Order: sequence, then C-alpha cells, then structure tokens
Amino acid sequence: MRDSGSRWTLIVPTGGDTLRQERLTRDLLDTLRATDGLVVDFLDTDGPAEPGHKGEPGHKGAGAGDVALWAAVTAAVARPTSQVLITLIKEWCAKDRHRKVDVTIAGDSVAITGRPDAAQERLVREFLDRTAGGDGPGPDAGPPPIEGPGPDPAAGPAAAPASDNGSAPDGGSA
Repeated sequence: MRDSGSRWTLIVPTGGDTLRQERLTRDLLDTLRATDGLVVDFLDTDGPAEPGHKGEPGHKGAGAGDVALWAAVTAAVARPTSQVLITLIKEWCAKDRHRKVDVTIAGDSVAITGRPDAAQERLVREFLDRTAGGDGPGPDAGPPPIEGPGPDPAAGPAAAPASDNGSAPDGGSA
C-alpha cells in the first residue's frame, strides 16, 4: 500500500445471488476482523463508497445488488500487513473452490479465487508488488546481507596481517 490510510475494497461476487453474497461477505468480514492491524467493515457503514460505486446511507452495499467490504491497514508497517490481508483472503477462498473475491485499491484490482492456477498466483504477486510499491525498502533494496558473524567491535582495531618477509607486524622478527 502506498500509505497506511488507503482503503481496500473487497467484493465477493456470486453471479447475482444476493443472499449467498451477503452470507459469504459476512463470513469474510468475520475472518478479517479477527486479525490485528486490519480494520474491516461494510463499505457504506463507516467509509465512503469508492469511485464508481453508489451506495445509500445505511445500505450494506456498494451498488445495486453488491455487498462490499472496505479494509484499512492500521499497522505502522503497511507492506507486511497488506501481505497478511491478501493471504487471509486467499485462505478464505481456498475453503471452497467456487469462492472469489475482487480486491481493489487505488484503482488497481485483482480477483482471488478458491482454486488459483499458476497464472493467477503470478497476477496476485504482481498486484501485491504494485500496491506495496510505496511502502519503503523491499526485499531487494539496500546492500546484500553480510554472511556470518561480523568483526567484534569490542575486540578493538583489527590486527595487521603478517608481512611476507616472516617478520611480525610490529617490525620485529618472528
């Protein structure tokens, strides 16, 4: 996510079956509410409707026949929490191969299904990389990690290596 105040829109499409959509959306809501660092609710109860969705005050939906959720990351480090959000949605969808969630943030969206193939997994990874692009250093930012233990700062300055002439570093003989 580009900033921790961004809102994700989550829609569980069910092909026009509004009762099934509301039941599944409530189940997803309960699953996500149990996670620290996420604030989740029906789209119109607490948050404004996203562009393109017209909701009426007090209506639990994003438009005609849509029941939608909004989610916001409240943790200081947004990237790991956004990854948790996507993982929770993927796990929720995996409970039934027919489940699907359309996830949208800042005009970018992806569909997560209960039976993802390799192409969909790639699309989800790319979506997460795009939406997390402004979070700060990613896994490939900065210098590579130092392997093994580093020099012990308490040991003082490093000793000079012995010279090739067989004498000690202080100029005496060995």
